[in-house]
Amino acid sequence: MPVLTTTETLGADTAAGTSFRRETPNAGMPDDLNAEELSTADARSMSKALFRRLAELEEGTREYAYVRNTLVELNMTLVKFAAGRFRARSEPMEDITQVGTIGLIKAIDRFDLAYGVEFTTFAMPTITGEIKRFFRDTSWAVHVPRRLKDLRLDLAKATDALSAEFGRAPSPRELAAYLDLTVEQITDGLIAANGYTWSSTDAQSDPDDGEGAIAAQNGFIDKGFEGVENLHALKPLVAALPERERRILSLRFGEELTQSQIGARLGLSQMHVSRLLGRTLARLRTQLLATE
Repeated sequence: MPVLTTTETLGADTAAGTSFRRETPNAGMPDDLNAEELSTADARSMSKALFRRLAELEEGTREYAYVRNTLVELNMTLVKFAAGRFRARSEPMEDITQVGTIGLIKAIDRFDLAYGVEFTTFAMPTITGEIKRFFRDTSWAVHVPRRLKDLRLDLAKATDALSAEFGRAPSPRELAAYLDLTVEQITDGLIAANGYTWSSTDAQSDPDDGEGAIAAQNGFIDKGFEGVENLHALKPLVAALPERERRILSLRFGEELTQSQIGARLGLSQMHVSRLLGRTLARLRTQLLATE
């Protein structure tokens, strides 16, 4: 893959985005470098040489940009490693990687060999911190449907506009009239907006109580809660199914019979039961996702 001959946009470091262009190398720098083919030791050694060279160059020059961008390429494995720790999150991995790359660029700009530490040791907290900041700024404290997330933004804009006009905070009825919605919809949006709050689990709950960070005092999340929510949402969907499909679900998941046993009970072949069960579960899954 051509590593030093393309233009790449790395992400939204600012409103306009952060980008860099790989310029023609100067001062004998290699023009066929492929960071993915380097060993960890080689990448670390080359990074040190590049940081020494970067300190000698004038910021803003083509050679400075080339050396800086080569350092980014050499150390992208740090970003991939940090981003991998958050793969279970709902945000696309591409977004997480872009944010982590911004953290890498910041680490490169701040690093100095005089610190006496390896660049990897210096960079990882910066990269991870940038990713955590991304989650902090974009995540909701509770699961909220998309329509209510969008409504929160509209409410914020409407509240600002009406507050400027009235010289006070608007009432739900005034917000409803402004947005051409019902008061009930406004109320739902205001309640949902309460989920858009956060508090760092690393923060001290009370500086005087000596109990440490909030995370140390929190209980665990009971995984059964999600099951209860799903069962509650599934109840009306199952009730709307034809009698035969409800019977099959009851035998399979209530009495825990095999498909062959269900077929014998209902006078159907095992293959027919399998098709009916698969079709029913797919239908319920689609309907359940549509209600979220």
